[in-house]
Amino acid sequence: MSLTERIAADLKEAMRGGDERRKIALRMVSAAVHNAQIAAGKPLEDAAVLVILQKEVKQRHDSIDQFRKGNRPDLAEKEAAEIAVLQGYLPQQLSREQIAEAARTVITETGATGPGDKGKVMGVLTKRLAGQADGRTINEVVTGLLA
Repeated sequence: MSLTERIAADLKEAMRGGDERRKIALRMVSAAVHNAQIAAGKPLEDAAVLVILQKEVKQRHDSIDQFRKGNRPDLAEKEAAEIAVLQGYLPQQLSREQIAEAARTVITETGATGPGDKGKVMGVLTKRLAGQADGRTINEVVTGLLA
């Protein structure tokens, strides 16, 4: 079963079960996937759906930050619940130590020596860790290692 099919099946299950938060989160992702399929003109592969899921999670993290700044903990809590639903479809995220280990390997492979080589390292590392780590965390680790 593809990731798109799994999301659709889980959405139906959430609708039948009356799980409102899960239903809302899955509808938003399903709509984003559907729009991307229309733009691509063909069904998306799981890798493309994972990118959409990561984007949706990132948007919700940004929303949480804004809601907390605006003193709206109720809305921040809603977004956090949606993140929990969406993370069930993402692969297991790497720890900061695992990201650092992978970054050290890429730094050695590319021969990076300082902050000026960050672009070379980030290009290779983000492709290698696609779906397994947040870009912001990767950037922080690489910046720390090259400083």
